[in-house]
Amino acid sequence: MAVQKRSDPDWEDLRYFLALARHGSLSAAARALKVSHATVARRVASLEAALQAPLFDRKADGYAPTARGRRVEQLARTMEDAARASADLTSPDAGLSGLVRLTMARSMAERFVVDRLGHFHRQHPGIDLEIIADSRVISLSRREADIAIRFGRPKDSDLLARRLSSVAFSFYASRGYAKALGKNPSPAMIGFDDENEFIADAAWLNREFPQARFIVRTNSQSTQAAAARAGLGVAQLPLHVGNDDPRLVPVKLTKNPPDREVWMLLRKDVARLPRVRAVADYLAAMFRRDRRVLTG
Repeated sequence: MAVQKRSDPDWEDLRYFLALARHGSLSAAARALKVSHATVARRVASLEAALQAPLFDRKADGYAPTARGRRVEQLARTMEDAARASADLTSPDAGLSGLVRLTMARSMAERFVVDRLGHFHRQHPGIDLEIIADSRVISLSRREADIAIRFGRPKDSDLLARRLSSVAFSFYASRGYAKALGKNPSPAMIGFDDENEFIADAAWLNREFPQARFIVRTNSQSTQAAAARAGLGVAQLPLHVGNDDPRLVPVKLTKNPPDREVWMLLRKDVARLPRVRAVADYLAAMFRRDRRVLTG
């Protein structure tokens, strides 16, 4: 039986493959590339045919790269970085244009960072930002982002790390709920869902209040704040979230939440790119200037 001849891959197919690996679904990849999801599927199928290997496992919650797919993904990300670096060399001003991907917790993005990016855009109109606001840890080593803002001292020595600030936390409730608690509170709590118990805030709350009833659990601190506003219970929130909401008041419980450090992490392979450095420097200056919002 004749063996099917392996064809050379179309390198343009790698761009579609990488979008699907990055976003996890055909629809999200199609939106990012501004094409139809059928085009993404056709391009990925073309690459799989050329390589004669499946590159994704099709699961109920999306597409996950196979072992072979992860190797191809690493190659594709390296090629993407090289292409961007080449573009930065085309002219003195080209380095201050292009895409920079950021990842951070949703509450940090929605209630602190994004509101302060207007001046950056006026300074650097050619730089586009992709902000992945999620509590899960997005991998810089897999090139899922260029810059990460994370809570806690980093342990990955392959990344450049810079301490930005600390963030103070407190307990908050609606005025009516806080008044009803009185001087000996034993409140219903609002916290993170089971999938986010790894977050330090959630772990501390579960450890220090093991008998508490969690009346609402959600993966979003913005939603936790909304639940507290609705009078459903007490939420542990960063000061920049709780103090910014006039319908919430601080609540004293038996223990006070600890502060947490905020660090900025950069991939070494992109840290010297002018557009990445511009974003990193702006973020560092922003956290330094407005640190009292975070620390109280």
